[in-house]
Amino acid sequence: MSSLADRLRRSFAATVGDDGPFLRDAGTMDDISRLAPAAVLVPIIEASRPRVLLTVRHEALRAHAGQVAFPGGRVDPEDDGPVGAALREAWEEVRLPSERVEVIGPARPYATRSGYLITPVVGVIPEGIAFFPQQSEVSGVFEVPLDHLLEEANHLQRSVTFEGLPRQYYEIDWPDQRIWGVTAGLIVDLAPRLRAALGTLA
Repeated sequence: MSSLADRLRRSFAATVGDDGPFLRDAGTMDDISRLAPAAVLVPIIEASRPRVLLTVRHEALRAHAGQVAFPGGRVDPEDDGPVGAALREAWEEVRLPSERVEVIGPARPYATRSGYLITPVVGVIPEGIAFFPQQSEVSGVFEVPLDHLLEEANHLQRSVTFEGLPRQYYEIDWPDQRIWGVTAGLIVDLAPRLRAALGTLA
């Protein structure tokens, strides 16, 4: 077990059940049983300065085209729950082998306005893995230092008027890429337990 994975597991074990079962995205339906289950993998690269792998969705996709995202998608009936779905999607999208992922575990789900209940699954991966994006889904991959993603000063709260109503969302600045919306919200929600695991690194 890597030292990073060990600290992450201790942090997750100490915070299980904190702040309710899921993060409500303002404007979502009240009955979460009607939301489609989905999962994403949050791949943290083991290094002296840990990094997080992110993807850029293909411009031709129907939903969230061109946006920054974690590898992920719907939970299929044959998946072994959110963990199985996250690992499967990571393989399909960027050819990340599941055996190279040291799974820490799922965090609380995030409800979206688009009708999904997304479970983030945190995992640690070693440096040096070659990623091969599935070109029909992913236009590219990039890495961001974990401490940059966790820094509260980088969690910018934005607002926009949509269908006549003001809506708030998070955005995290990063050169050449816009990390915002659900992806930024998932990072902000995970940040406290990840900071606890990394200590002075965050």
